[in-house]
Amino acid sequence: MTVDAATDTGGLRTRFDAALADFLARQGQDWPDGAPRGVFTALHRFVLAGGKRLRPLFCYWGWRGAGGADGAPIVAAAAALELFHAFALIHDDILDGSDRRRGGPSVHRLFADLHARSAWRGDPEAYGRNTALLCGDLCAAWSDQMFHECGLEPGRVHRGYAVYALMRTEVIAGEYLDLVSGVGDGSVASALTVVRMKAARYTVTRPLQIGATLAGAGAEILAALAEFGDPLGDAFQLRDDVLGVFGDPAVTGKSVLDDLREGKPTVMMALARGAADRAQAARLRELFGNPALDGDGADELRKIIEATGARERIEGMIRVRAEAALAALASAPVTAEARAALTALAAQAVDRPR
Repeated sequence: MTVDAATDTGGLRTRFDAALADFLARQGQDWPDGAPRGVFTALHRFVLAGGKRLRPLFCYWGWRGAGGADGAPIVAAAAALELFHAFALIHDDILDGSDRRRGGPSVHRLFADLHARSAWRGDPEAYGRNTALLCGDLCAAWSDQMFHECGLEPGRVHRGYAVYALMRTEVIAGEYLDLVSGVGDGSVASALTVVRMKAARYTVTRPLQIGATLAGAGAEILAALAEFGDPLGDAFQLRDDVLGVFGDPAVTGKSVLDDLREGKPTVMMALARGAADRAQAARLRELFGNPALDGDGADELRKIIEATGARERIEGMIRVRAEAALAALASAPVTAEARAALTALAAQAVDRPR
């Protein structure tokens, strides 16, 4: 199959979704007798409801960049990363107390609301959290299963799974580091460490390396992909943090209050605190991390972030990292087709509305 690297991203997403739908259909057939299907139905809807499919895309082009041929097995292996992403999103929303995801209620909110509407005994919030934890666990297990059943030779899968396992450990360690940083010094350095471990490598570098390793890539290609992926992943997450405060909820599918109410220790907020004058610093302490923050308070916080120059500095950091990634890609020993596709993906990852 000939793939136009610059224009067929939509076609690849359709193929990933088809692979996910097929896998989920098999899970539906094997759902245990007597077990309520609410969890399965909710996950089926959540996984297929949308998303950028960036991780599968980077995995696919890591494979192609290392000389792998297009085919159903690599599409399935790459799509398995989306199930792991679903696990990460579900658990992250529980930890952050986020009620919206992908334009609808987050999974824990969905089940909490179901409990309340049904007038069941007990605490609806606890029911929602506990059920969502199980949903996330199931997505992680399904991701493993789909990856191993992708259809590639067992030896290739075994080698690729070593990078997959590293990614999985980094994500969970990064999530814990995010919790620690929330009660720490709130420094730019601390926030950047969270960005790299929790999101950057998980979004770009490791998926690229998983795909390349499946294709039999050696150390030189894997190192080159890291030189490209690490700064691009940083830029992706910095953009995500900007969108979490300044984005359009109708486009992002998430509230612009969550990060501010949570007091999420982002690089942008660390920069704002560092540049704030006395009056601005006082308002930041009062408003940022206030669970009762309303729209007016959020507007004031945005104005402070703008006034301190923090947003402008973040845009500069995003630009520098994106340029570093593209410079590394220019000399990376990957196929020309993959280089073109990854250049286009880099632009999508950084210059995006959601």
